[in-house]
Amino acid sequence: MPKVTRDDVARLAGTSTAVVSYVINNGPRPVAPATRERVLAAIKQLGYRPDRVAQAMASRRTDLIGLIVPDARQPFFAEMAHAVEQAASDRGKMVLVGNSDYLDEREAHYLRAFLGMRVSGMILISQGVSETAALEIDAWDARVVLLHRRPDAIDDVAVVTDNVGGAQLAVRHLLEHGHPYVACLGGNEKTPTFGDPVTDHVEGWRRAMREAGLSTDGRLFAAEYNRYDAYQVALHLLAGPDRPPAIFCSTDDQALGLLRAAHELGIDVPRELAIAGFDDVKEAALADPPLTTVASDREAMARAAVDLVLDDGLRVAGSRRERLKQFPSRLVVRRSCGCA
Repeated sequence: MPKVTRDDVARLAGTSTAVVSYVINNGPRPVAPATRERVLAAIKQLGYRPDRVAQAMASRRTDLIGLIVPDARQPFFAEMAHAVEQAASDRGKMVLVGNSDYLDEREAHYLRAFLGMRVSGMILISQGVSETAALEIDAWDARVVLLHRRPDAIDDVAVVTDNVGGAQLAVRHLLEHGHPYVACLGGNEKTPTFGDPVTDHVEGWRRAMREAGLSTDGRLFAAEYNRYDAYQVALHLLAGPDRPPAIFCSTDDQALGLLRAAHELGIDVPRELAIAGFDDVKEAALADPPLTTVASDREAMARAAVDLVLDDGLRVAGSRRERLKQFPSRLVVRRSCGCA
C-alpha cells in the first residue's frame, strides 16, 4: 500500500499543502475553521501520519526538548522534570530526560546525544558544567537554559529561585521560636562554592545567624543531599552530647532523613528538636510531623525555562545579571518548627 503524503491530504481536502502544514503544526498562519475541518477529515480518512524525521531534517529542529537532571530519583528533581514536561506539552513539545548522576562525563554524554537528535533546545539542571560539557554546547551552538542552578562555567540564560533569601526566612523563623542557635545540614566536599543552591542555602543560614549575633562555628554539618545518607549523619549528630536545639536542612530530602533518625532515637519533634527544610516536595506535607520548608514556584519556573528555550525573542541579552530570571521563595509553615 503506497504511503499517504501531504499532497494526498491536500487533494482530498481541496487545499494547498501549505494549508495542510498550517493545520498540522497549528500555525504559523491561521486557517479558517471550515477549511481546518476539511483537512482534519481528510487526515482521518486517509490515515495520514506526519513524518517527524523528515520535518526535523528540513527544519533542522525536532519537537523535542532535552532535559538533564542530576538524579530523577530525588523528589525535587522528579517534580521539576514533571513541571517541565507539562510546560513543554502546552507548547506542543515532548521532553527527553537524562540523569547525569552528578557525573561530568554523563552530563556531557547526554548533551552530545540530545543535541545530535536536533532537539529544539536544552534545559540543564547541572551540578556544575564541566569544560567538556561547555565545549559541547559551544560546538552545537545550542539553545541552553539553566534551571535551578547557575554554574559559573557558562553564561547562558538561567531560571532560579531566591535560594539565599529563602534560607534566611526559614532560619529566622526557627530563631523566632526562641532557640539559642540553629545548626545546618549543608552539602558535601564536592558541592560547588558558587552557583549551587545548597551553597546558597548555607549562605542564607550564615546571614540569618549573623543578623541574630550568633556564631556559626562548629554548627555546619556536611551531608549528602538525599535522605538516606542524611539519615546516617543525623543518627550520629542527634545521639551526641551536643545535640542542636534546631536544625535547618539544605534540602527537604535531608530533613526527611533527619526526621527518621529523630524518631528512631525517641527525640520529640518539635518539642526537643525543631526542623526546617528547603524545596517543599510533596512528601513534606505528609511527614510526621509535617515539615516546615521553603517553597519555590516550580511550575512558573518550568514555564519560563521552556519559553526561553523555544522563543528567541524572550532570550535576554546583556550582562550576566540581566540574563538571570529569579523567582521569589516563600516560607511554608507546618508543625516541625514548633508552630501549632
